[in-house]
Amino acid sequence: MSHTNSIDTRIFKLLSAFKIDADIVSVVPFGSGHINDTYRIKNSDLNGVDYLLQRINHHVFKDVPVLMQNLLYVTEHLKEKLAGIPGSDLEKEVMTIVETRDGKPYFKDGDGNYWRVFHFLKDTSSYDQVTTTQQAYEGGKAFGRFQALLADLEPELIKDTIPDFHNVESRLAKFEKAVEADKAGRLYKVLSEVEFIRERVDEMSEILRLGRAGRLPLRIVHNDTKFNNVLLNSNDHAQCVIDLDTVMPGYVAYDFGDSIRTIANTASEDEFNIQLIDINISLFEYYTKGYLKEAVHFLTEAELDSLLKGVLLLPYAQTVRFLTDYLEGDHYYKIQSPDHNLQRTRAQLTLVKKLEENREKLGQIIMNTWHQYKS
Repeated sequence: MSHTNSIDTRIFKLLSAFKIDADIVSVVPFGSGHINDTYRIKNSDLNGVDYLLQRINHHVFKDVPVLMQNLLYVTEHLKEKLAGIPGSDLEKEVMTIVETRDGKPYFKDGDGNYWRVFHFLKDTSSYDQVTTTQQAYEGGKAFGRFQALLADLEPELIKDTIPDFHNVESRLAKFEKAVEADKAGRLYKVLSEVEFIRERVDEMSEILRLGRAGRLPLRIVHNDTKFNNVLLNSNDHAQCVIDLDTVMPGYVAYDFGDSIRTIANTASEDEFNIQLIDINISLFEYYTKGYLKEAVHFLTEAELDSLLKGVLLLPYAQTVRFLTDYLEGDHYYKIQSPDHNLQRTRAQLTLVKKLEENREKLGQIIMNTWHQYKS
């Protein structure tokens, strides 16, 4: 591995710790992620491998060795399953982790920072927003296939990287503490929002109750199914699911619900004008078609019934998180104005209401699609 004088020697020193065989010509910041620092490493050989270097945020992911062991289990399992599917390309459809020269999946520098390297997937693109039914369909296919390929991976192998990430009971407990403390003196402004949350506590806890009762199987799920975590190929077809740091044991409804929260909302998650917030039924339908096309073969009927519950739960849980942060004085989410978290709360609350209004229609789309693929 060689480098030009223009490349930061600190970066080059980091890269030299990994098994990289390339003539590096450039290192540039890459992507729009808010958690990890990412750089694209470009190879002078156009037919050679490019790389992604990432600094892992160990304040968010507190046990990096466990995190990286999770990623190894998941990526190796995905490649093993794809190897048995004709026409699959393991190098393009799964992230490839590059080992350090002493055989580890990460490198810890002298300052206590953790670094990792992946193969860069060329000729791919990602989008922050879904604008077409084709994109919604491909997003559904990507996450449905991801779950299907991991359906037989033992949940006990994968450890929690962020405990209670989608545990609404835990979120609600923190919310009630925030209400009681009223640390920022804002409770008087949000009494109706607090009532809205409390009225739905029992319904929104149902997925957890079903899981504890053994009626919903614990699966390995992605837990952060934003559309920009799907890489599309040059034909805009789903190629690879990325950002696997939150892959943990959970319920399939979490992934389905979080996708719909971001894909089917006609406005942004912090929209000030709540009149603009509605459900794009067409995008919901096409995402559902893509998802169930891949997932129909492993889902139980109880899991199918839980999908609509997840659609309601995820924006509700986000409402709880935003309002908790607002009551505590805005210490978690970055804000652009003093009432930004209140604005977010009201936007997500409105989304929950719109989903409730369309509950029957959305449920019918799920069932019709299920029967279409089952027949």
